[in-house]
Amino acid sequence: MSLERSVERPLRQPRTGRLRSIMLTPYRGTLPEMKVGLFVTCLVDLMRPRIGFAALELLESAGCEVIVPGTQTCCGQPGYNSGDRAAAQALARKVLREFDACDYVVVPSGSCSGMIKAHYPELLADDPADKAALDRLTGKTYELTDFLVNVVKLDKVPGRFSGTVTYHDSCSGLREMGVKRQPRELLAKVPGLQLKEMTTPEYCCGFGGTFSVKFGDISARIAERKCEDIAGTGADAVVLGDLGCMLNIQGRLRRLGNTTTRVLHVAEVLAGVKDD
Repeated sequence: MSLERSVERPLRQPRTGRLRSIMLTPYRGTLPEMKVGLFVTCLVDLMRPRIGFAALELLESAGCEVIVPGTQTCCGQPGYNSGDRAAAQALARKVLREFDACDYVVVPSGSCSGMIKAHYPELLADDPADKAALDRLTGKTYELTDFLVNVVKLDKVPGRFSGTVTYHDSCSGLREMGVKRQPRELLAKVPGLQLKEMTTPEYCCGFGGTFSVKFGDISARIAERKCEDIAGTGADAVVLGDLGCMLNIQGRLRRLGNTTTRVLHVAEVLAGVKDD
């Protein structure tokens, strides 16, 4: 569907820019039925903004009106995991306000979407004033590939990939959001791409947020085991859905001397965004 865009909203921001600072204004003319709030995540915004732009492109290709609140920051997970409930609660209430008007909230991260959907209810359980907004938020929050497969039922993707990939299942996406089949279904739609599974694609990469800081030696060994499994597939690239896992795996691969295996977010592959 061809849509007339608002003059305040450029067709595409530079892929090297920061997505969080963009406040997307509504389309003029005929609007899509779904108003989707894109929760960019801190790591994407600060470390690899092109993942956010790839997610934006995929959602728009599905006919969604995409809103990226310019005030969004963190989902609160680092504070929550470290015992700072007050800070985590403040951020959770901020998310409630920022995305309340959206029909859906889509997150290119199993970890951050899992924080919203699985942990906000416990985090805000003592505040009945937030219950209605909380129920709305948790009921409409999706990890990106889950949304594309099960809500908009995307039948084709913009990207192309020449070669083989292997897919790493992030712990939070798998256990908290039920993401397993969805990214593989979408990757099967990418022309030229061949998926070659690891022996243990569901094993942790060793990141675990603060776990990798508190237990560095254990984290490093878990990551090495994951890198050995990746190398054993002979794939050209490892693809996954969480930037935390990406940074951990890529760093360990390079430290082990593997400079050839590309590490890509699933949104980048599906949208056809080229890595550096």
